[in-house]
Amino acid sequence: MNRAQRKTLEAVFSEPINGALEWRRIEALLLAVGCSRTEGSGSSVTFEFSGRKVRFHRPHPGKEALRYRVRDARVFLQSIGVKP
Repeated sequence: MNRAQRKTLEAVFSEPINGALEWRRIEALLLAVGCSRTEGSGSSVTFEFSGRKVRFHRPHPGKEALRYRVRDARVFLQSIGVKP
């Protein structure tokens, strides 16, 4: 995990939840911790780590991951043992 991804990890776990994070940063973080990515139809994307899966819809037309996406990413990261 590089420096930018560590900063993203800290931002995902910050309180209050940051709804201004760019979605691409969260995707890069999930890939950096070892998740595999499967593209779905439309804006759907699924990440898998050791049999655990989480599905998101990429934000559009904006780039920001809203608070609920950041919260869901945080819960998934905790479930696979990733914490700042």
